[in-house]
Amino acid sequence: MQCPYCKNTSSSVIDTNHDAKGGIRRRRVCNGCKERFSTYERSILSTPLVIKKTGVRDEFNRDKLLRGLRIACAKRPVAASDIDKLVDEVEAKLQSMGKSEVDSRIVGDMVLERLKLLDQVAYIRYAIVYLKLDDLESVQTEINELLS
Repeated sequence: MQCPYCKNTSSSVIDTNHDAKGGIRRRRVCNGCKERFSTYERSILSTPLVIKKTGVRDEFNRDKLLRGLRIACAKRPVAASDIDKLVDEVEAKLQSMGKSEVDSRIVGDMVLERLKLLDQVAYIRYAIVYLKLDDLESVQTEINELLS
């Protein structure tokens, strides 16, 4: 592991913690400059290809989902850690399905289900784009469903 301060490749692990998502956080000390730094290790599990409406197959893009959710949650009282957790949950669920391909609708529905519990305004913002709610009546219908 390379030290971020002096670029030395020799370091010692001081502490190791496991998180609920299967990641490992290690606290390290550089053997060269004696500075401390943390590393986070996450196992790489294969995520299925996402089949879009057009039939095109794309890799699941965690960053793209994260960007969309940050836009939907802009200026809302939603912590960045909650958005990250939502993306982690969706990614973990996709990996646990054990399929090589999933329909984009499944991914979108998973996101909407979790976002509805996190913040209802962000849910509406995301739904307008994802569900293509292109008129006020369809938006009003979705809001009425939330309110009931």
